[in-house]
This record gives sequence, structure tokens and C-alpha cells, in this order.
Amino acid sequence: MSAEPATEATPLPVTGPTAEHPRVAVRGEAHLEVDPEVARITLTVTARGTDRRDAVGNLTRRNNAALELLKTYGDAVAHTETGTLSITPETAQRGRGERIRAYNGRVTLTAEITDFTVLGELTTRLADLDHTSVHGPHWSLRPDSPAHRRARQEAVRQAVVRAREYAEALGTTLTGVIDIADIGADTGTAPRGGRPGFGAPAAAPGAPRGAAEEPALALEPRRQHVRANVNARFTMAPPTL
Repeated sequence: MSAEPATEATPLPVTGPTAEHPRVAVRGEAHLEVDPEVARITLTVTARGTDRRDAVGNLTRRNNAALELLKTYGDAVAHTETGTLSITPETAQRGRGERIRAYNGRVTLTAEITDFTVLGELTTRLADLDHTSVHGPHWSLRPDSPAHRRARQEAVRQAVVRAREYAEALGTTLTGVIDIADIGADTGTAPRGGRPGFGAPAAAPGAPRGAAEEPALALEPRRQHVRANVNARFTMAPPTL
């Protein structure tokens, strides 16, 4: 009976780090400080009337006055939207039953301003409207701001720099990249001083002015903090230890 010839085992592919395929895993971080691109202000318009029709009528006129003023600034106001609207009956505190003594109306508006040279004047004029409160500005970046891309790219560059430093400490060099995992980037604000040149806002071109002008507020933009973090893994040439 003849013996079967021995078969040579096929080597398994290398799936993990070995002495011939060492790896280095690092974290890349980036932190940028940039100027804001958008300022958001919130308006609260209120009205009160002895009956529902009076309250709704007063609220409508004041709301329209705020919207018309915002429209006079053209492209400087990138977006305007209406938030919450409420008409609430106010009952008498004394006496029996549920007698309504008045109606209170409230509506909120949000405006996004991209031209900061008109921001101080605009907020001043809005605050001068009847029964209108102004809140803000809230500074931010656009969702598609180039600052986010710059931060992510810088985080990758920092990961490469850190990996090279580890390789140099072993007397070797990087030979390739295995993967880069984007673990997110976030934007926050911090109460820092604005950039030079943001002094008292100038008038909007063609913006109407009242007979008795009020001095415009000087609003300094807050610097925005953009952060990005990545995890990266690289291969190295085998070091001689």
C-alpha cells in the first residue's frame, strides 16, 4: 500500500501586528480659534388686550413691524423664522367662576445676521420697537464652514506627526496607513475678545433711519473654538532593537 504524498500547508495571511509588520496607533487632535460667521438674535413680541381680538390685533401689528424692519436690511439678514405663538386668557384673581379679564399674546422671531457691520444698529432699532424684547446675539459658524474641514485635516496631520515621532524613537520609519477613524468634531464658543476692527457697526447701505437716532450698540464677536479628533493606525518598517 503506497503512502499518499504529503501536502504543504498554505501560510495564513497576516491579520495582526507581528515583528515583520509592526503597527503604531495614535490619536490626532486639532484646535482652531476662528471668527464667527453667523449671529442669531431672538425677538419676543408681546401684546395685551381686554378681549381676544384686541390682543391678536396688537400682536399682529407689532410682529409685522419687526419683520418689515428686518427686511429693510436686505442680504445682511440671511434668514428669519417665526418660533412660538401664544394667545393666553388671563383670569381674574378674585371672584367666583372663570371670568377672563384680559388676553396676553406672545410671538418669537429668530433672525440670522451675516453682516456684522449692521448688527449693532439693527439690534438697537429692534429693541426700540413697541413691546419687543431682543435676546442675543448668539455667535456661531455655518454648518458647512471651511473651518470644520481645516480642523479635521489638521487633526490627520497631527496624527501623522505623532506616529512618525514614535517610529523615530524606535529608529525606523512609517511604511503605510491602515486606517483613520473620524471620531467627530464639535464647535463651541468661549467668552473671548473679538478680532480687531469690529468697532461700532456702520450703517446698512440704504437702511432707513428715524428722525431721532439712537446710538448703535458696539457688539464684539466671540471667537469660535473648533475641535477635531481622529484615531489612526500606521505600519512601520521593522526596527532593530
